Amino acid sequence: MSETTVADAQAILAGRITTTPVAYSRALSELAGTEVWLKCENLQRTGSFKIRGALVRMEGLDADQRARGVVAASAGNHAQGVALAAAALGIDATIYMPEGAALPKVAATEAYGATVKLVGVNVADALQAAAQDAQDTGRVLIHPFNHPDIIAGQGTIAREIVDQIPGVRTIIAPLGGGGLVAGLVRGVREIDLSPQQAGIDVVGVQAARFAAYPASVAAGQPTLVHGSTTMADGIAVSEPGQVPFDIIVGTAKIATVEEEDISRALLHLLERSKLVVEPAGAVGVAALLAHPERFSQGPVCIVLSGGNVDPTVLLRVIRHGLAAAGRYLNLRVRLIDRPGALAELVDELARDGGNVMHVDHVRTGPDLAIDEVEVTFQVETKGPAHCAELLAGLRAHGYRVL
Repeated sequence: MSETTVADAQAILAGRITTTPVAYSRALSELAGTEVWLKCENLQRTGSFKIRGALVRMEGLDADQRARGVVAASAGNHAQGVALAAAALGIDATIYMPEGAALPKVAATEAYGATVKLVGVNVADALQAAAQDAQDTGRVLIHPFNHPDIIAGQGTIAREIVDQIPGVRTIIAPLGGGGLVAGLVRGVREIDLSPQQAGIDVVGVQAARFAAYPASVAAGQPTLVHGSTTMADGIAVSEPGQVPFDIIVGTAKIATVEEEDISRALLHLLERSKLVVEPAGAVGVAALLAHPERFSQGPVCIVLSGGNVDPTVLLRVIRHGLAAAGRYLNLRVRLIDRPGALAELVDELARDGGNVMHVDHVRTGPDLAIDEVEVTFQVETKGPAHCAELLAGLRAHGYRVL
């Protein structure tokens, strides 16, 4: 049987998924010095691009395979994509998810009709359990990225981008196991581009704390890495898939971003583009915010791969982003412990436009005089310049800022 092309995948998906919109970003365009557009896969069915590959993969199953059912492993997005695709095709689906998977993602997967089993502490544990299930029961394992049909499905995004953004020169996307970026590379290769559109660069972005591709590229083969915790858990994949790896190496560029970059990107998308995006889905924006000079070949399209974020996680990330953007100021001030001293300091901050969010007193300590108190503040500000103004104002009025 011949390999499914991206054009084949697009025909399979026609009328079944959303052709997601692209949104022009004036702020990012000004920063990069070229047109920057956002491909809003966070607005796709199930809230991420994963439905594309899952549906194409399962459409290729024969009657016997469909009767046996499918099994998959995921922390959230692939789970929901497989569950919805299975429901659309009348296939029984069992999804293994880590025990710590976000409750909204578990609930959504079950709501699409799949049976969810919680196992292990990460996606690797869940994938091992899913593979064992497939071996024991004969169910078909729907791997999240290591299959040509999955990659072909994700590649349909590239065809949409080329149609929506004439002359696009750079496509930036999140990179975990590699299915999305490999799909974009395949999609670009298959399109009969005009001379004006030739040479589209595809850039995959990983979280620096969990980046398997740089080490794998250096080794010349998929290599297991033991990353640390990252807010971009959707792309925290410890080992690339062989199938996407073979496509990506030598064709796509790879970049990494820090946690502060990711939280800033999430905040930027909320404030400037009015888009809710999960941390993994925002790493392309993070890369451009951190190094805009690297993405001057435009027009640029950044794929926002998903929007399935737990509200509690979003709250923490927003706070982190505000701090990274200089919107929170943490400071310690040494005062003479007398009535009214604290009120005077708070009034001084208020006059300069600072909004005090939290106050903590320390009245005893080895380096405090008997008449001194140390006060720690968290102050909401308007940005880095305002932080500097507040600090300068306090020091100008004689306060000892530590």
